Amino acid sequence: SFLYGMSTASSYIESGRYKKVLLIGADKMSSIIDYKDRTTCIIFGDGAGAALFEPTTDQNVGYEDEILRSDGVGRNFLKIEAGGSLMPASQDTIDNNKHVVFQDGKNVFKYAVSNMADVAEKIVQRNQLTNEDVDWLVPHQANKRIIDATAKRVNLPEEKVMMNISRYGNTTSATLPLLLNEYESQLKKGDKLVFAAFGGGFTWGSILLTWAYNS
Repeated sequence: SFLYGMSTASSYIESGRYKKVLLIGADKMSSIIDYKDRTTCIIFGDGAGAALFEPTTDQNVGYEDEILRSDGVGRNFLKIEAGGSLMPASQDTIDNNKHVVFQDGKNVFKYAVSNMADVAEKIVQRNQLTNEDVDWLVPHQANKRIIDATAKRVNLPEEKVMMNISRYGNTTSATLPLLLNEYESQLKKGDKLVFAAFGGGFTWGSILLTWAYNS
């Protein structure tokens, strides 16, 4: 969701409609997790983060490119069964514990590894970048093996990969802004950042951004 938010924020600013956009990613996953389900409770965490977007006159920095994708192939692999229009909340859905996250880990992992790595590789190739040109991979913090596979696809060493999953788990919408907050002191003007993320449905994407200031 944060990638789609970045795209929207960038479009608003580029159109001239807004001069500043504060993009917030926040999820309280603990409210929708079944703590008897080991396939989800050890993975997801609560978190919130924000990033401020504003225009620049420097043509060498800023939002450069995006690849955003979605389809419905994974609707049964990562979901909350009740609470929407298909199955409205009722006493029965509450009694049967249908308002918590369900995840088919093997299928989610398979699609996430393939799709998240694919779009990261495509955006690097489309912009004619080498692994030396890319300063940071900013990946969604769903699973370290997925992060490692994405980094391997674009041939980036571990020291160029932002990571905090060991401390917070998968904070879903908050993962990317939390990474930017933690690594901001290491970022320099002109650094090329490749964002990559994967989410329910499935949705996935990658964004190329050139950092605009020295911390």
